[in-house]
Amino acid sequence: MSETRPVVDGASAEPEAIKAIPLRRPGRWIAAIVVLILVALFVYGAATNAAYGWDTYGKYLFDQRISAAAWVTVKLTVLAMAIAIALGVLLAVMRLSPNPVLRSAAWVYLWFFRGTPVYVQLVFWGLFPSLYKTIDLGIPFGPQFVHFDIQSLSAAFLFAMIGLGLNEAAYMAEIVRAGINSVGEGQTEASTALGMSWSQTIRRTVLPQAMRVIIPPTGNELISMLKTTSLVTAVPLSTELYGVARDISGTNFQPVPLLMVAMTWYLAITSILMVGQFYLERYYSKGASRTLTTKQLEALAKAQGLGAPKGGGGPV
Repeated sequence: MSETRPVVDGASAEPEAIKAIPLRRPGRWIAAIVVLILVALFVYGAATNAAYGWDTYGKYLFDQRISAAAWVTVKLTVLAMAIAIALGVLLAVMRLSPNPVLRSAAWVYLWFFRGTPVYVQLVFWGLFPSLYKTIDLGIPFGPQFVHFDIQSLSAAFLFAMIGLGLNEAAYMAEIVRAGINSVGEGQTEASTALGMSWSQTIRRTVLPQAMRVIIPPTGNELISMLKTTSLVTAVPLSTELYGVARDISGTNFQPVPLLMVAMTWYLAITSILMVGQFYLERYYSKGASRTLTTKQLEALAKAQGLGAPKGGGGPV
């Protein structure tokens, strides 16, 4: 408690200011010093270790073959994730559908693709041309509307994209379903009261509000997809980042610096994706917090007939 000065001439003096002394935490400083020493020792040891092949690392870091392979990795990631998101939304809606056939079909899809390793699935897609030479869609013993010659397709990239997309769709379906279930039942009831059908309610009311829950794990899945592209050597596809780095190391017999080159590119692309994820999360989190900006507080004060508030925004 603060002390007050004695009353002088009928008036009480102001209380003395409290001099706060911060609590000393020596454990934190000791832990920080230990971590810094360990990091410095590791960096020094790696910099002076000739086995890392830093000259080779610098030579191939911006090599044209590596940068072209990084672009292939980005394209493969984006296209596979586009398939996964579109199919995942469809599967999530099917799982929540009142139709038992649609629910069962979606459950079987998730059961299969979540229950088998992605590497095994990619190996299967690599063997797909040996199973099917052509694909014809049409009426049995009648006209064929669509004809695909599997042998003439650029199979490696196409099947790697399909394999990654179909596998990821099973996980995206659960993410979307969790986001849909996070929306209150009152929203669905209000849409039904307005005469919307079940599909219109999902499309116009539920999904836009569920994006706040869907976006963060989707960003994580996108980053995971980028790293999973290193498994497409099972298709086989060797024009992506890890495949090219592995091929180059097979000719110069220096796998360590080429692996570090691949990891550097993966880290750079992942960092860019994390920045994009941050801004997407901030955009879709509007309205989740009661913290108002200065302009919003000024507008609120004006509406209430008060003067402009001093200082910045804050929670209300």
